[in-house]
This record gives sequence, structure tokens and C-alpha cells, in this order.
Amino acid sequence: MGSFAGNTNGLLVPHTTTDQELIHLTNSLPDKVKVMRLEERLSALGNTIVCNDYVALVHPDLDKETAELVSDVLNVEVFRGVIANQSLVGTYCVLTNQGGLVHPRTTVDELDQLSSLLQLPLTAGTVNRGSPMVAAGLVVNDWTAFCGMETTSTEIQVIESIFKLEGEIGATPASAMHDALIESLG
Repeated sequence: MGSFAGNTNGLLVPHTTTDQELIHLTNSLPDKVKVMRLEERLSALGNTIVCNDYVALVHPDLDKETAELVSDVLNVEVFRGVIANQSLVGTYCVLTNQGGLVHPRTTVDELDQLSSLLQLPLTAGTVNRGSPMVAAGLVVNDWTAFCGMETTSTEIQVIESIFKLEGEIGATPASAMHDALIESLG
């Protein structure tokens, strides 16, 4: 997951993506989803970009041209920043259109500034029994989330609350999720 970044508008993949992989991705996604291979030195795009359908926070050292492509392909407003003094914003933050979970050492002031900048409710938290690398243990969208096996019930409650998924993690039968995913790709 650290290799790419995307939302409902587009998918950004690193320069190491082969032509065959690019074609497969393009053919596997709805026509409205743009897929673009980026020539970027910081090629672990999922670690350097965190986004939802409206905004993206990017690594401070991301090339200007790359930041413009992020804006164009994902159709988002792009901001440069850090989270808890960490420049790998995509590692230490997870966003949806409902909210965001950030590194547990994010100060209250930083949290307020980021929340205001991104126009989203944010909360500091962890996954997998205290890991601050929230994106390494959590995949979430606007209707469900999947987290690492070591994630505690308290961490799950925080995740469900900030992403407005009350009672949803693990509550939806696998067949219903499969059907919904297939329907959304159709």
C-alpha cells in the first residue's frame, strides 16, 4: 500500500510500475478513475501522500510538479506539511471524507491546525497495540475499515468514532462487502 496513493478520482503509482501493471490497473478500475505513473524521487507515494476526495497532505520535499499532478489527478487541494514532526505524512495519518487518525504524539495545537487546514475532524491515536504508524495497520474508506489483528478494542472504538463507522469494523459479512465492492466497480 505504501507504493501508491489514491481516492475515488484517481490513483497515483510510482515510476517503478511496469507498463503491464499500469494497463492492468487502468483496465481494472472504472473509466472515471485516472491512473498516473509519477516520476518522483520519493517513490513510496502512500508514505508521502495522504488524501481523501477533497484534500491531500504531502511530504514537504515532494517535487512541485508532483504536487501539481497530485492535485490534477486526484482532483484535490494539496497542502505540504508534517505530522508530529514526521514528514512521512502517509505513514502517520489516515484520512477519509469523514475524518482522520494521526500520530499519537501530534500536539493539540498541531491537531487543531491540521484539522482547520484540511477541514476535517482529526484525532490522535494508534493501531496494533500502540503503533504510531497508523497507515501500516489500518485501511479505511467512508463505509468500512480493516485493521491489524493486534488492534485493541479501545483503538477500534477510536477508529469507529473518528471515521463515523460505529459498530462497522468486522460487522459486515464478507459476502456483503464483496457484493458492494463488485457493484461499485461495475
